[in-house]
Amino acid sequence: MKNNEKLEIEQKNQKTIKRKKINNEGSTFKTSEVIILVLLTCIFSLSFGIFLQAQTQILKDIKEEPRDEVNNELDEELEEFIENYKNIVGNYYKEIDKKELITNAIKGMIDSLDDPYSSYLNEEENANFNILLMGTYEGIGIQIANDEKGNIVVLTVFSDSPAAKADLRPGDILLKINDIDLKGKTSDYFASYVRNSVSKDFTIIYKRGNKEKNITLKKEKIIIKSVFSKTFNENNKKIGYLRVDTFASNTYTQFKEELEKLEKDGINSLIIDLRNNSGGHLTVVANMISLFLDSSHVIYQTQDKETIEKAYSTGTVTKNYSIVILANKQSASASEVMIGALKDEYGAKVVGEATFGKGTVQELQTISSGDQYKITTKKWLTPSGYWVNEKGIIPDIEISLNENYYLNPTEENDNQLQKALELLKK
Repeated sequence: MKNNEKLEIEQKNQKTIKRKKINNEGSTFKTSEVIILVLLTCIFSLSFGIFLQAQTQILKDIKEEPRDEVNNELDEELEEFIENYKNIVGNYYKEIDKKELITNAIKGMIDSLDDPYSSYLNEEENANFNILLMGTYEGIGIQIANDEKGNIVVLTVFSDSPAAKADLRPGDILLKINDIDLKGKTSDYFASYVRNSVSKDFTIIYKRGNKEKNITLKKEKIIIKSVFSKTFNENNKKIGYLRVDTFASNTYTQFKEELEKLEKDGINSLIIDLRNNSGGHLTVVANMISLFLDSSHVIYQTQDKETIEKAYSTGTVTKNYSIVILANKQSASASEVMIGALKDEYGAKVVGEATFGKGTVQELQTISSGDQYKITTKKWLTPSGYWVNEKGIIPDIEISLNENYYLNPTEENDNQLQKALELLKK
């Protein structure tokens, strides 16, 4: 157990419940201290998907328990595996790539789990997977996904990026890039093509509504600004607004700075917009939640076969202004952690659509080839014990986004935002 973590053991429902105090270190974390949340295939398969890596010490505590029976069974199973491996390598009539054989054996084991969140990631997929979490990369400045029809759809356009300057918008469907037809192609394919292209120039044909449009843009170094703020003046009240696009390594610092600006401006209430935010670093979102809640508050729980672990805020004060959170079906993982914590512990109201419903935890492992794989090891719960998996968090006020917003994305056409303002200006 790390010295900077305090654990208090309780007994509840014949399960061990651990109280964990999260180490608040701003936006910089060592690799072994980082916990990440994942959103993978379902309705959307994020090309820059995000994963939850269980903390090293917690996993070590579980793995070091005496398990003689398991070890005996494992010895027998490994003996059978090795025997068949030797037989295949020794007797197959062609030369065999032994590393490829082992790689495919690992893939087969993971596939047999029949779990959409347990998967094998090759080097290319790893690169796409980790790009957003770093907060900077070379590209055109969009986050994309495959929809249920297989189209590559723009989810997020980063501020001041080449895509933003070319007027790409969330909801646009990408049809071609440099005369390559994207029909049947994955969002990973598109991301890899842009990243690995020697040329920095791209011509993209996309569809918005019923119209096809053509743009030319250039690849640049993107420093992701994931937090945006403004103040609305309604009925002589100042309503702060914070939009968070992802929980990257640099998001906590941005969020804290923008929140402090709004509070200095004298806001009476706050809107936190987590629509289309598919998640990110759990330590980052935990630190952000801690800006609103003192250390007496649970912010999430994790549960495996044997234990429930409660994570507590590291904050020193609890804010006293009203908060409304905007959410939709693409609000997932770390976003759902923030929504669950502020809804349960702060009393925040949620407006919009039910969230995605990603409630499991994956552990990341690296093999000798440099490839990685993830397996589900835990599920996470809201402070009240609600498991969001496949259900999502249901908003207090359920309202679908006005279709006109996709064609003309103005604040006036954003009926979800208008509903939040209506609640807070009373």
